Amino acid sequence: MKKTAVLTILFVLPIVCYLFFSSGINGFSTLPTLTPKVQDMKAWPTLRNDTISLTNKITILGFGGEQLLANRENLFNLNLKIYERYHAFEDLQFVILCPIGTEKEAKHIVDKFATIVDPTQWNFVFAPKEEIIQFHQGLKMKKPLDQFAGTPEVFILDKERNLRGRKHEDPDEYKEGYNTSSVSELSNEMLDDFKIILYEYRAALKKNRKI
Repeated sequence: MKKTAVLTILFVLPIVCYLFFSSGINGFSTLPTLTPKVQDMKAWPTLRNDTISLTNKITILGFGGEQLLANRENLFNLNLKIYERYHAFEDLQFVILCPIGTEKEAKHIVDKFATIVDPTQWNFVFAPKEEIIQFHQGLKMKKPLDQFAGTPEVFILDKERNLRGRKHEDPDEYKEGYNTSSVSELSNEMLDDFKIILYEYRAALKKNRKI
């Protein structure tokens, strides 16, 4: 009897553990929509003097603020943990919304990125500070921007411009953004949730190919 129990523990338990962890660490089979159909930003210029849309792209959205260069370490964390790994995915874009007047700081950061990785998918967009605050309010976040119209958090938008995150009554489990000053949070919570969005679209793509 003891031998059977030992064999069960040795062979069955590892399989159970594997199935548990491979099913998704954060407990979500999909990533809930927190705010649907957020405003697009086609009216604002980018660092490349063109415009971009949030539609038909998975977007990692950030708010650089007036102290963009002082907080550049946050962007380098995001570049290291998420961008370098996934920037070649053609349906993905990184968008940092910044106040007008920070263009030189943004150019400095992009030039630094270029020494590490192809920075093509980094998009710095510029707007008046008041319009940035209004745009952020439209996302219906629980946390406001700081006095410089910035935040260390970045957000995930799907191709339909829906803000995605973790809905939960427990404040410790609710998550609308991911703190770029925390390498651990980027490597764990954000990466987990980002993979869910990627899986969602890859599954849809495979389904459409079979039709």
